[in-house]
Amino acid sequence: MVAVPPVVAVVVEAVVAGKAAARYVVLLRGVNVGGNNRVPKTAFQAVLEGLGFHDVVIYINSGNAVFTSSRQPTSHEIQAALESYFGFTIPALVLSGERIKAIAAAIPSDWTNDAPKPDKSGQKSDVLYLFDEINVPGVIKDLGHKPEIEQMIYVDGAVLTNVTRLNQSKGSLQKLIATPFYKQITIRNITTAKKLAELVDAV
Repeated sequence: MVAVPPVVAVVVEAVVAGKAAARYVVLLRGVNVGGNNRVPKTAFQAVLEGLGFHDVVIYINSGNAVFTSSRQPTSHEIQAALESYFGFTIPALVLSGERIKAIAAAIPSDWTNDAPKPDKSGQKSDVLYLFDEINVPGVIKDLGHKPEIEQMIYVDGAVLTNVTRLNQSKGSLQKLIATPFYKQITIRNITTAKKLAELVDAV
């Protein structure tokens, strides 16, 4: 059985039906890639609802979900439910909603995530959400930052990255997969990161 690298859950305080509740964003890493580790949207939603969560929204088919809970879910229960249903392990990380919104807000306004083009124009911009073990400012050096061709910005809980499409193949992320740090991060492009921050406050 192949273990799937981490899930990230993001929590924000809310009020639902007169009770203190919380919104969460769950990011599944390593699913629906090349036909492997498939997590259909409907099944993903069913697992979360089976745990008693509500207002569940699945955002695109890359393993992103937003939901509300009147109790704080634990990493263990999310992992156990997903493993029981899908048959592979998904570790979890819980972050506050305020933090996830702060991460999105820290993305420079001039960064874009342009589609690849034959002339290699445009930019590639991503958010690397960090697990606790590597959530320190010095992680940028550990990730192999190449300041001459790319930008990296550390904020609590993440590293923001930007590189031109021309230099993308030379960037540090291309070599990251072969390092121990790869399993300690989960990556989303800045478009998804901003949308998830919006969905935290959507209910």
